[in-house]
Amino acid sequence: MGTNSSFAASNFEVSNFRQTKILLLCSDDVSFWRNRLGLAREAKRCGFDVVVMSPISNRRAEIEKEGIRVIPWNLSRKSLNPLRELRSLLEVVKVYRQERPDVVQHEALKAVVHGGVAARFIGTIPSVNIICGLGSIFTRATVKMKILRGILIRVLAIVFKAENLRLIVMNDDNRATLLNEHVLKADQVSVVPGVGVHPARFSAHSEPAGRPIVLLPSRMIWEKGVGEFVAAAQALREKGTSARFVLVGSPDPDNPGCISKEQLDLWERSRVVEWWRERSDMPAVYAESTLVCLPSYYGEGLPNVLTEAGASGRAVVTTDAPGCRQAVSHEVNGLLVPARDAKALAVAIERLLNDTELRRRLAWKGRERALNEFSHATIVGVMLEIYRGVLGKKWPAESGAMSGRKMHEPDLVAS
Repeated sequence: MGTNSSFAASNFEVSNFRQTKILLLCSDDVSFWRNRLGLAREAKRCGFDVVVMSPISNRRAEIEKEGIRVIPWNLSRKSLNPLRELRSLLEVVKVYRQERPDVVQHEALKAVVHGGVAARFIGTIPSVNIICGLGSIFTRATVKMKILRGILIRVLAIVFKAENLRLIVMNDDNRATLLNEHVLKADQVSVVPGVGVHPARFSAHSEPAGRPIVLLPSRMIWEKGVGEFVAAAQALREKGTSARFVLVGSPDPDNPGCISKEQLDLWERSRVVEWWRERSDMPAVYAESTLVCLPSYYGEGLPNVLTEAGASGRAVVTTDAPGCRQAVSHEVNGLLVPARDAKALAVAIERLLNDTELRRRLAWKGRERALNEFSHATIVGVMLEIYRGVLGKKWPAESGAMSGRKMHEPDLVAS
């Protein structure tokens, strides 16, 4: 009897052993592929079982080749239908019950809300919540957005009452906004500046010969300052400035500020700007440019465009707006102009086009900041330490099994 009991206990211990599991709840698989695949790889190297739950587009097979299990999530980024949102929430609750993750990561506002409510509903799962930017719900002043903002703040206050929770924002402005709304305590929130850029991949190149190219790489939405960029391009052309003004990126139909394809085609036909559409070879695109613009007044976290441009050795013009000023210091690694000001944007662009020495100085400093502050290795290291903090003794025994493997880096497109 004693022998059988010992055998049963041993069997129980073996059958209940499992890797420490992290489940990443994401608003779409393309964003995960672009921005968090490197973090997921490092988590696997540390011994985690990594699971991703996300709406599925065309990246599932590539993610699964990395040894990461993918669970589809029926979520619409643009839906405000309460019944549809409830169904999305119940899917998360079901998966959390089945998967029993040791820690969850929620990224983007909808994932933070659904995942946070689910984690509280089924028990105290340690969670890392990432708000990349406060978005149009905080930047648009319509009655509808004000009502939604009030509802969101109340929901976040409930979600963030959970124990063993950390919130990550990407700039100091977003941190201050959320603390001023009293949705969480100061010791629960940290600023992690972006998702990290690979300085070896976005390497510095000499400026190309020929007519200068002024580049705006972004999703084609109004809040990115695309309209102001086109107006600045028109003003500079009328002054006789010899430069090409180029838009790179695609419309985002799930965003209320989406610029239609018809409008983009109209601008291109006017020859004021060129529209190169979405590109997967962004390092080459930056290498073709002379300087980079992002005149955003959107609720940015920390724009990838600005860290990629810096790593690529390009001077930038951006706005004195949250997120943008976290990545760019005026007259240090770029120029800051007021948001929604096409005239000021045109003046800054013209200044950089006419001053080669200033462009080079700003570009050199941008590369330096990319290496020292915004590198992928630095950001991933900070994120893993945050995981360690919320997991405590559940941190997995680190494994070097994959440490010698050369990992593939996905091509990035304008974000």
